[in-house]
Amino acid sequence: MADAAPDSKQITLTFPDGATRKIERGTTGMSVAKAISPSLAKRTVAMSLDGKLADLADPITEDATIKFVARTDPEALELIRHDAAHVMAEAVQALWPKTQVTIGPVIENGFYYDFAKQEPFHPDDLAKIEKKMGEIIAKNAPFTKEVWSRNKAKEFFRERGENFKVELVDAIPEDQDVKIYKQGEWLDLCRGPHMASTGQVGKAFKLQKIAGAYWRGDPNRPMLQRIYGTAWASEDELKDYLHRLEEAEKRDHRKLGREMDLFHFQEEAPGSVFWHAKGWTLFQTLIAYMRRRLAAAGYNEVNSPDMMEKSFWEVSGHWENYREMMFVTELPDERTFCCKPMNCPGHVQIFKHGLKSYRDLPLKLGEFGKVHRYEPSGAMHGLLRVRHFTQDDAHIFITEEQLEEQCLEVNDLLLSIYEDFGFKDIVVKLSTRPEKRVGTDEQWDHAEAIMAKVLKEIEKRGKGRIKTSINPGEGAFYGPKFEYVLKDAIGRDWQCGTTQVDFNLPGRLGAFYIDEHSEKKTPVMIHRAIFGSLERFTGVLIENFAGHFPLWLSPLQIVVATIVSDADDYALQVAEQLRAAGLRVDVDLRNEKINYKVREHSLAKVPVMLVVGKREAEEGKVSMRRLGSQDQKVMPLAEAIASLCEEATPPDLKRAAGVVDKAA
Repeated sequence: MADAAPDSKQITLTFPDGATRKIERGTTGMSVAKAISPSLAKRTVAMSLDGKLADLADPITEDATIKFVARTDPEALELIRHDAAHVMAEAVQALWPKTQVTIGPVIENGFYYDFAKQEPFHPDDLAKIEKKMGEIIAKNAPFTKEVWSRNKAKEFFRERGENFKVELVDAIPEDQDVKIYKQGEWLDLCRGPHMASTGQVGKAFKLQKIAGAYWRGDPNRPMLQRIYGTAWASEDELKDYLHRLEEAEKRDHRKLGREMDLFHFQEEAPGSVFWHAKGWTLFQTLIAYMRRRLAAAGYNEVNSPDMMEKSFWEVSGHWENYREMMFVTELPDERTFCCKPMNCPGHVQIFKHGLKSYRDLPLKLGEFGKVHRYEPSGAMHGLLRVRHFTQDDAHIFITEEQLEEQCLEVNDLLLSIYEDFGFKDIVVKLSTRPEKRVGTDEQWDHAEAIMAKVLKEIEKRGKGRIKTSINPGEGAFYGPKFEYVLKDAIGRDWQCGTTQVDFNLPGRLGAFYIDEHSEKKTPVMIHRAIFGSLERFTGVLIENFAGHFPLWLSPLQIVVATIVSDADDYALQVAEQLRAAGLRVDVDLRNEKINYKVREHSLAKVPVMLVVGKREAEEGKVSMRRLGSQDQKVMPLAEAIASLCEEATPPDLKRAAGVVDKAA
């Protein structure tokens, strides 16, 4: 469509269905909506011009693709939260007039505003603010936009004692307007856009917590008070979200880690895990499972040094592109060493040791390698974000012709492993070239084209179960990658596995193989992780299962507990037979009531309790009680052991046993 001539009085709007309409230049979005249908105007809260949200009151001055946004549309959710933040700021200043308003952005699932207030907010104040917000929303005051000069804006805010706003006006680039949004008598400096009125915020909002925050994130600047809130299009959505938060709090892996005696952290080793015996058992169970899966898939397990000289990382490109994340130390001999942030350069050295032929490819090297990455203190979060962690890392050295086949083979392995842990709702994202990268544009074009083709095949093989998407600019500095995002039991997303294609690093480090024409050729390398960080995956599993692990994963599978001391010897015999069968067992012979023991071991999330008393000892039986159930089942000990052994067999070993049985 040709643009209208600059002096033309009319412009052309194109609607989502392809229909077009001529309007007078400068007509507002609301006027267009009213002209189409009064009901459309009534339900519309904003418009999108060429994909960018705008106020309905804005004049339309150029040809554009237009979409009217209803309050129930996904695009409106950010506006609802943005407007709710403004309403909250007005409510705070109405209740405490001397409070200064600073900034209030929309964030994931909600919004916040930072305030400069002499007296601290109290948690009880949140209910007062919510009530006042409800009154402001009920007034349904229109949002109106004005453009002010810088001097006018600064003078206005300075007179009101809003010194933070004066600083914000100074920070606005010279080529941008100073926009002021009013809602009734109250106003704020804001880029916009907003909905038509405060009433469109609705009732589905809640203020959640108060926190401290430095002005502009600078610890040398004043400390402000931040109020967080959430807002949704409907009260049902708000209710669902608050329920998810409650569930997430119950499932917090840090809380469960204490209750289950799995691990702890302490300030002397920030971002590093102190694994307790039960936590380490869980960790090693994951490694044992993955080790079996990788061996079956043809991987060779190796181990590379934790620390290597700086010059090595300069050649690999990590020093230039990843330096801020690396731990560095200078030795007395003036040599500088780095703790490895990744395993890949070490695996290239192992590949280079000895001449390789094209017949050796694909060559798959796997490692449960310890890596060290400097995460800012504020970013660390239990097991989910640490500085010292173990990767189930692997690198596959291949010819270029093998790339598509190997990416699909890795994909099938990842999906099979995730299914063993109960994850079936998965999104695969293709992350493309970042701004900071190595290699030529031609190499990136080639790699991304192959990955895009593989992504289509992954979606096809998923038969509707696997969703795919593009993640622009989020690739590794050496190549594009697939990210595997898992959805847990309460609907949260976790990015775990990756498959990364690398046409650069093997060549930078001098790796080659001899092709079928007896010529040297640089291999392509696939970086591949499935759990990713084992620490993080452990945290994800704890929260996904809420500590109620399937028996094969549980660090402590069974507790044998006595009702009376007369059964102590029998309890020890039961435990001995269970351990001999390969089960992880503890014995509780304490002189406590059985209900007390049940409560304590339930809190520790022990899946099975075998209760024995004098009668069970005499009859060679046990009373089995499951975590979360009041029911008990009395059965012969041999039957109980057989049943528990079957249940405690890892899924990969069950499949292998099934294959053996069929072959027999």
